[in-house]
Amino acid sequence: MTDGPLPITLLGGYLGAGKTTLVNHLLRHADGQRLAVVVNDFGDLPIDADLIEAAGDDLLTLAGGCVCCTVGDDLGDTLRALAARAPRPDQVLIETSGVALPGALAGTLSLMRDVALAAVVVLVDAETATARADDPYLGDTICRQIRQADLIVLTKPDLAGPAGMDRTRTLIAALHPAAMVIEAAEGRVPPALILGPRPRSGEDAPAPATPGHDSLLFRPARPLDARTLARGLADPALGVLRAKGVFLDEAGAPRLVQAVGARVRLSAPPQGARAGIVVIGRQGGLDPAGLAALFGVHGR
Repeated sequence: MTDGPLPITLLGGYLGAGKTTLVNHLLRHADGQRLAVVVNDFGDLPIDADLIEAAGDDLLTLAGGCVCCTVGDDLGDTLRALAARAPRPDQVLIETSGVALPGALAGTLSLMRDVALAAVVVLVDAETATARADDPYLGDTICRQIRQADLIVLTKPDLAGPAGMDRTRTLIAALHPAAMVIEAAEGRVPPALILGPRPRSGEDAPAPATPGHDSLLFRPARPLDARTLARGLADPALGVLRAKGVFLDEAGAPRLVQAVGARVRLSAPPQGARAGIVVIGRQGGLDPAGLAALFGVHGR
């Protein structure tokens, strides 16, 4: 059985930003993780037919031990039902509607017991974002979605072109200067950036997350101050897009740290978890020396 609270990742973004494509990509590349996808209605998020093994009224059984379910009368009931499944999902992806503000749902989740918000990921259509941001009816929603993101995924870079990408990046920089931003065509986001890195047992270092990104493993040899670690991982100067792993805190107790952009969460680790923290950043964007100083070790 999985230890600790049920990790939740919110996927937001305006209509047509590519949430469906991203979810299907993650399901195809879950890398052994059991994912649960929560939607308002199956028709809102069509799962690729070849991923579906069985279908019920409110639950799709998917390949690799994953499931897709609809929200019933209450989101809390849905999440409790998922937590009670055997085996329990490793992570839950909640796909919000195109006009929803993920920050509002994040606030609701913060009041729920036995769940933990891992990240708010907002997809932004680089082809249309700047025009929609200027729209008197849509603009406020688009801008607020961007401001509430831990990680922003710029989609449709091929359609936006270099000039469109520059305009969209300028918009995001004005609205959310500290935002971590990545690009993705056809939903091809490195799963580790959304789901978290998973170092393999017995390996000295994880493989690179994907072409275009670097991955480093650090094994702190001494206890670390948890607050200092959290502030360091959230520092844009170190270039960390995603981090996850186990360390000993200043009291010598094992802690699980997960970071996505400026969101850093500390919790109790799963039983038997090996000490080590994986960090992922853009290729050439990580600061190995700064990270080594933060962890007090040499990275690999």
